[in-house]
Amino acid sequence: MQYKQKRWIKLFIGVILICSGCATIASLDLNRLYGEEDTNNRAHAIAALATPESTATLFYENEVAPVINARCVVCHACYDAPCQLKMTHPDGIERGANKEKVYHGSRIIAATPNRLMIDAQSSSEWRERGFYPVLNEREQTATANTQASVLAKMLALKKANPLPDDKILDERFDVSIDRSQQCPTIEEFEGYAQSQAFGGMPYALPELSDDEHNTLINWIQGGAYMPSPAPISAAQQKAVDQLEQFLNADSLKVQLSARYIYEHLFSSHLFFSELNEADVQPQFYNLVRSRTPTGQPIEIIASRRPFDDPKVSRVYYRLYPVTSTIVNKTHQPYAINKELTDKWQQWFVDADYQVTEMPSYQPEVAANPLTAFTQLPVNARYRFMLERAQNTIMGYIKGPVCRGQVALNVINDRFWVFFVKPEVAASTEINTFYETQKNNLRLPAEKESTAFAVTWIEYASRQGDYMRARHNFMSAEIDKEHHFSPDDIWDGDGENQNATLTVFRHFDNATVIKGLVGEQPKTAWVIDYALLERIHYLLVAGFDVYGNYGHQLMTRLYMDFLRMEGESNFLAFLPPDSRRKELASWYQKSSPELTSFFEGKVSIFDQPSGMEFKTKNHKQELFDIFTQHVDKVLPERYQVKDSQLTTNSKALLAQLGKIKGTSASILPELTMIMVEPKDGKKEEIFTLVRNSAHFNVNSLFSENANRDPKNDNVTLVHGLLGSYPDAFWQVKETELARMVALAQQIKTEQDYASFLDAFAVRRTSKDFWQFSDKLNQIFMQDNPIEAGWLDYNRLENR
Repeated sequence: MQYKQKRWIKLFIGVILICSGCATIASLDLNRLYGEEDTNNRAHAIAALATPESTATLFYENEVAPVINARCVVCHACYDAPCQLKMTHPDGIERGANKEKVYHGSRIIAATPNRLMIDAQSSSEWRERGFYPVLNEREQTATANTQASVLAKMLALKKANPLPDDKILDERFDVSIDRSQQCPTIEEFEGYAQSQAFGGMPYALPELSDDEHNTLINWIQGGAYMPSPAPISAAQQKAVDQLEQFLNADSLKVQLSARYIYEHLFSSHLFFSELNEADVQPQFYNLVRSRTPTGQPIEIIASRRPFDDPKVSRVYYRLYPVTSTIVNKTHQPYAINKELTDKWQQWFVDADYQVTEMPSYQPEVAANPLTAFTQLPVNARYRFMLERAQNTIMGYIKGPVCRGQVALNVINDRFWVFFVKPEVAASTEINTFYETQKNNLRLPAEKESTAFAVTWIEYASRQGDYMRARHNFMSAEIDKEHHFSPDDIWDGDGENQNATLTVFRHFDNATVIKGLVGEQPKTAWVIDYALLERIHYLLVAGFDVYGNYGHQLMTRLYMDFLRMEGESNFLAFLPPDSRRKELASWYQKSSPELTSFFEGKVSIFDQPSGMEFKTKNHKQELFDIFTQHVDKVLPERYQVKDSQLTTNSKALLAQLGKIKGTSASILPELTMIMVEPKDGKKEEIFTLVRNSAHFNVNSLFSENANRDPKNDNVTLVHGLLGSYPDAFWQVKETELARMVALAQQIKTEQDYASFLDAFAVRRTSKDFWQFSDKLNQIFMQDNPIEAGWLDYNRLENR
């Protein structure tokens, strides 16, 4: 056995040495033919083309960029871009690729952050960080630009080896989420091409058209010039200056408020809604910390987290124009207007309170908002988050992670969210209670990015202490005649549609929308101030995608507490017996540790709520009561009845939403359906979401062991929902009856395959890109503010 192991080790080392030797020889050949690689070669060549109205500029903007967006960005964006090649911005293409994975849950030491336009600013700096070029950085000739470019070689490889003419890709293609990535440099490319003949780009999707291919090759031959972004308009600059002046006033009150606002909006895309045309995508901005004030060039403070020590005497909050292509999976549009800034003035500036000193940036203070912002009124903090509650919750799904199974396998596949009204959360009694619980409400981010998972035990103990104290506090309040009622739930002040949310989980990504969408769910959360704040600081402000396994594991485990806390708040409105029954049904087959936690650490809240029920189905009745309470602010969006299809067609589509059990479990997480109306009008989009049932969502590993497929169901919505489609269906309105009938008959994988033969646009379909263009075009036309390019890294091969 030892002999075999040694033999394999020798063989493995030999292969590495051979490959390394081949790469060295290739490098010498490239150097001989085109000179040595140097970022200055490319920099000097493109500088000559840098005029706003040059032919190269117009060619890039009108012909090249549309192809890159529609064919490359759909796979190469954010941290989950293969080989870290982020093509949403010229700087990302210039930066190039990197063999290291960002999503690496077993690393012992935190990785160095490599955030585009933050952690390095030039190609030479990125080369020092291990990124290698995909464009030619040797002598700048047409031949060298293609022969010494990984991007050109990838395009040529695809052209020479298009997809096989098969419905399903064979074992030569790996389209799994965590597939191994080859990431060849130009020196390694010949070996890659020999072993991965079908590894050209776009990978595992149809090849580009001749025109698209020639456009990109001609662009690369000509030097791959990418112009700098155009400056923002005078009107935009005026609005930017006004908001920056508000955020950078000198008083301690404003400095503290601005720090709070920044730490909650750093992952959002701000835009000035009063300057935006209704059917045009706005100019978006990132709110950043800068070393320089308004009027000077922005110098971004590149910290891991928004609350890390900026290491400057004065921080300035600035608006940095977003010039990257907007992709839906990271897009959090946040409208700035006078109505909102007037509220900020009321909550943060005009309110009667004093700030005597700014809080420390030490992790044990800054990582806990209940400690850092003690001098900021809870009413201001909670009102700020509630005003755009969808954005607040969306942050942990779209903010610092792109995809986040670490945080998402801890939530159910669909649940509703309600909020405690601000008047309750801001009461003197509750504020005093929060003050006593600051130590118990500490968060894992205080351990920063390299942490030991064993410290989770400390947080579990503190959370148990907090929940017991909270239940005692609630019991005491009830004894004072303050019984729970629907009036304790925020109704959006009669006008704000953020009062209710529906959260859909799609395995390692999720969607948050306003309103109560779909049938009544299995679970729901009621969120109060302390819970909403900790969700944000655990999963958005405090989470580091580059952190080590301990940091990521503690974050995942702590989120269990927050989910259970939100569920507990909802259950508190039910009679005690119903609470226990519901909790048992939510945590079937749960681990002994969880049972011990509930029985020994938490002790379930056991006081009567004061709610009166008229039926025996208390949960269903409570949902009805809450729904009626928030009825005025329930949005109408996503309802199938709002489609312009015929009444009969809408009734047929509605039948899709009734698929349950094993049939539902065969369907993918997210299916986007394009219906072609029989009257010749614009196509309509629907989304079919699979809701995967679980016995419980408390297990850290082996999620499949907790699956309960017989209780799976689906939700059908009108419009496009989600960022990562798994399947595309296309159907004529006249064929809806046949499509629905076949869908209802799906009982096996073979049935589903036959269904796809009739209605799917598979990743291998000849008209894939035509369908893709139309889908994205409809999405962006119908939703110019919220829309962004979809991501195709989850498309199934079925």
